[in-house]
Amino acid sequence: MATDHIRYDVLARDALRGVLRKVLNDAAAHGLPGEHHFFITFMSQAEGVKLSPRLLAQYPEEMTIILQHQFWDLVVSEDHFEVGLSFGGIPERLVVPFSAIKSFFDPSVQFGLQFEPTEGAAPSEQPATNLPASPAPAALAVPTAAPMPDAPEQAEEPAKPTEGAEVVRLDRFRKK
Repeated sequence: MATDHIRYDVLARDALRGVLRKVLNDAAAHGLPGEHHFFITFMSQAEGVKLSPRLLAQYPEEMTIILQHQFWDLVVSEDHFEVGLSFGGIPERLVVPFSAIKSFFDPSVQFGLQFEPTEGAAPSEQPATNLPASPAPAALAVPTAAPMPDAPEQAEEPAKPTEGAEVVRLDRFRKK
């Protein structure tokens, strides 16, 4: 298989992180519309993540936060977001780089994104954190750099109406 010098996997991952950045920017500027709310899971030991020692001790590998009713001071920059949340009645300020995010899920519309770890998301020297697990995002997965095996030819199936996301095999679009 040819070498991907363009790095489509990196371009796709960055584009999807741009979706997340835009959604958070809109929430920071206008609040959450309708029933939208977000589950955001991130690696708590990733470089640039800032959590209190209490949260780091409680959630040593990954943490899921929920942005719904009780969050404040959401600030979004090019490479991270900051937000105020309450944990056990104690207010905390979190800083989360986009490179540390593993998944994003909006259960109100069943939309989710999953991300492979990036080079800049290596664990830092600090301890980490982890809230209860969020529902598994079911919509999109960012492709990895691993080559895709060739699949046997399959007959084209007519499009079927679906609810939610549909998985499409990429080999459907390959030249044969």
